[in-house]
Amino acid sequence: MKKSLVLAMAMALGVTASAYAANPFSDVPAGHWAYDSINKLAAAGVIEGYGDSTFGGDKLMTRYEMAQIVAKAMAKGANVDKLAAEFADELDNLGVRVANLEKKADNVKITGELRYHYKDDGADINGYATKLRSRIWIKGAINDDWTYTGMLQNEQDLKDNAGNENTDFQRAYVNGKLGGLKVQAGRYNNKLAEGNVYDNRFDGVQVAYGKDVKLVAGYGKADPGSSEKIKADEAYYAELSGKADKLSLAAGYYDFKDIDRQKAADKATGKDQSIWAVVANYAFDKNFKLGAMYLNGDEDGYKGDDDGFVVTASYKGAKAAKAGSWGLVAKYYDQGLATYVDHTMNGYADSYKPADQGFKGYSVTANYTFAKNIVGQVEWYDLEAKEGTKDAQTLWSQVVFTF
Repeated sequence: MKKSLVLAMAMALGVTASAYAANPFSDVPAGHWAYDSINKLAAAGVIEGYGDSTFGGDKLMTRYEMAQIVAKAMAKGANVDKLAAEFADELDNLGVRVANLEKKADNVKITGELRYHYKDDGADINGYATKLRSRIWIKGAINDDWTYTGMLQNEQDLKDNAGNENTDFQRAYVNGKLGGLKVQAGRYNNKLAEGNVYDNRFDGVQVAYGKDVKLVAGYGKADPGSSEKIKADEAYYAELSGKADKLSLAAGYYDFKDIDRQKAADKATGKDQSIWAVVANYAFDKNFKLGAMYLNGDEDGYKGDDDGFVVTASYKGAKAAKAGSWGLVAKYYDQGLATYVDHTMNGYADSYKPADQGFKGYSVTANYTFAKNIVGQVEWYDLEAKEGTKDAQTLWSQVVFTF
């Protein structure tokens, strides 16, 4: 045994210079430099020697023997995290889980994502766009019940020859428990009605209750950022969902106050909008799912179509951890402008809002995992204004690297 290991173990158990019992080992005299430390460890049952009244300090110790000593020290409450980390495999074979060490090692996790995308809306609308987006996620444990999540984003417009780019702190929120409630508060992404009503950054607080039947409610403001076109000073939402075998059902109500549509030429700002939605999804098997959603909206002064529906069919799906996995998704939309605030789609109808009267049409998406944590996706949208003559076809493609 090395001197440093004896001293480290003894210090962890609070060894002092006084003797604790009669000398247990004949080969460790009272004048030995490690006498007090070895004596204390023996009295605590951490070390036992070789059964012949000898300590054998000059012998080389196997990793398995050292792991046994570390395990006994841990059982006595010793703070031996560094030793436990070194002999983690041997401790695992002994059936000793280093729970406290695992928690400390996992206290902060950093993950990331790099996405390149290319979008073509057609030269008669907006031409093409191509960007590179980097995201760094940080998740830390506050205590056993609460965590913190933050996300830093950098976005480079590769079409902009001036080299303009921006770096923003896009997410900062906590998750935790208060009694039987799950709480999320701060700046988080809020996906409402599967993204058919809203899917963007949100400053607020959300509570959830239940498991098989779940109620989620929240309050805050829609604040996607300075570069986005739609904001709302206040927003309330509530969603109730449940599942029975292969069928899942949900209903939601969403209320946005004082909406600012910065880039919609024919829409005034400062209007209120409320939307409710019902949705049913049926999983025929583990691969194929079919869903239908009905929406109805009410916006101050709006005289156009106030209802809508979305039908979704999905088959399999690319999984970042599984190379060769793939999936297909097809959607049909028929939504009046009053039924959405900031849609999840990458089609141009969301930002263009043809004739400001809502849109209808379809999208087809295919995704594929080229290698572990490298996923590609292609989306095609064919949309047209519900009233008027404007239409928009959009090709969206992306490749995402995660780590």
